[in-house]
Amino acid sequence: MDFATPIELRGEHVALVPLTSSHAEALADASRDGELSKLWYTSVPAPEAVAAEIERRLAWQAAGTMLPFAVIDARDGRVVGMTSFCRIDAPNRRVEIGYTWYAKRVQRTALNSECKLLLLAHAFERLDCIAVEFRTHWMNQQSRAAIARLGAKQDGVLRNHQLLPDGSLRDTVVFSIIASEWPAVKNNLTHRLGRRS
Repeated sequence: MDFATPIELRGEHVALVPLTSSHAEALADASRDGELSKLWYTSVPAPEAVAAEIERRLAWQAAGTMLPFAVIDARDGRVVGMTSFCRIDAPNRRVEIGYTWYAKRVQRTALNSECKLLLLAHAFERLDCIAVEFRTHWMNQQSRAAIARLGAKQDGVLRNHQLLPDGSLRDTVVFSIIASEWPAVKNNLTHRLGRRS
């Protein structure tokens, strides 16, 4: 299977569907929930910038470097965020799960755990990945803690890695899960979801 081929991934709490421009209005509403774009250390698009962000992700998909998804809350069918396989490196069987954000109302719920379970299962069990990466801003403590709770290991910090729109420099924390760790990570996520159901 090609790493950038659109696919739907569905679970009990969440559905991940191929991102399209038709998701723009619902994603703008999701961005307003918690005013996520105002957090300086995240890259959540402002409501008025969502359509452009969708087009940017679709351009990366056309180039074969990203597989973007709209995240749908299975309880009510509402679009609550975006995620993707990015930095696709098919020859080396590596991907990153990134460019992820959720409306505030679904953060720290079973939706996020199941989202990661579905993406990781697809990466390791269908795409035969040898490693899956996660990256986040050094200052984003919530994201770093969430990635660590998955069972990902911190690989290192890329200092002064990116120049942000406000002129500040981002130190990027890199985590990964390797194929041999996937069974334990899967058990952990499955257990956490069972506890929350």
